[in-house]
Amino acid sequence: MGYAFGSIDELGEGYGFRKVRGPLGITAFGVNAIVFPPGYEGFLHYHDTQDELYFVHSGKARVEVEGETRELGPGGIVHVESTTSRKVSNASETDDLVLLVLGGKDGYVERDGHMVDPADVERRAAFGRS
Repeated sequence: MGYAFGSIDELGEGYGFRKVRGPLGITAFGVNAIVFPPGYEGFLHYHDTQDELYFVHSGKARVEVEGETRELGPGGIVHVESTTSRKVSNASETDDLVLLVLGGKDGYVERDGHMVDPADVERRAAFGRS
């Protein structure tokens, strides 16, 4: 199958990791959702080869990277290279934190998208103009 739909709630319940890759059949990159309880203190960690992109779905994350600490709300993102130590915690004492974490290595594959309907080419080009 060339596609799969899902939701974070369908992938599990409670706190911790919700595996996304396997249930959705993803093989090109790593991806997990993580649900942190209020006030949960994360772990300082790094990876050998996998860069990570953290996306705050809901709640408030406290991200510590190389001595810098930032709080990120819904829609907030941070990219951390593989060997850079990082810690992500729940900055809220009352609300859950839900993150989507994507991991990958070996770089960008360039834009390779194609319009199925030729009539959409100009409309798509206009959409990206600022």
